[in-house]
Amino acid sequence: MDFVLSGAAACGACLFTNPLEVVKTRMQLQGELKAPGSYQVHYRNVFHAFYTIGRVDGLAGLQKGLVPGLLYQFCMNGFRLGSFAIIESAGYIHSEDGRVIPGKSIAAGAIAGVIGAVMGSPVYLIFPSESWLVALTAGMVSSVVVVVAMTPFDVVSTRLYNQPVDSRGQGLLYRGFVDCFMKTVRKESMLGLYKGIGASYFRLGPHTILSLLFWNELRKFYCQHRLHS
Repeated sequence: MDFVLSGAAACGACLFTNPLEVVKTRMQLQGELKAPGSYQVHYRNVFHAFYTIGRVDGLAGLQKGLVPGLLYQFCMNGFRLGSFAIIESAGYIHSEDGRVIPGKSIAAGAIAGVIGAVMGSPVYLIFPSESWLVALTAGMVSSVVVVVAMTPFDVVSTRLYNQPVDSRGQGLLYRGFVDCFMKTVRKESMLGLYKGIGASYFRLGPHTILSLLFWNELRKFYCQHRLHS
């Protein structure tokens, strides 16, 4: 049940943050493998991108990829938060007097994150040009660190998953992660690895807070229901 509640909480958060996922992906793919200044900039920043997509594609355009997004969140966060809950309930991260042991808590979070990433990765492949890490604490400072550290990898993974392929299913632009990373830096400079960082930040904060809020409320509701049944 921990997995179901965790997945449902993440889906609830996704309903509110998917538009920022759309904006982030559009900005990451903008000017792909083109030198700065050599292409038309359709999205100047996260706010302009949000407005432009809504005006051109309508409000429905801001929710593109919602169904696979919900499926991805349910699988990835269901396994990630669910795994962490199981590890926590087993008493692994607490000392005998009930205090949280930081080292073990970090290790449990890392293990849960890997499980979530592995289980959610196959679903990520079906995203129609839309795109691991949601901190277990919802501090805004930690969100900045996560975004800065993870954005280059997010840009590369987004481009790998959305590159055109030939009849054999082979990518036409990139041979793999390293090739995509190097081509992006060579063509777009290091700044190319940080496209969409604003949207990533604005999405991560609310998504983290909402996921954990819904997860906590769903677990409380489930426990109360069990007590009364």
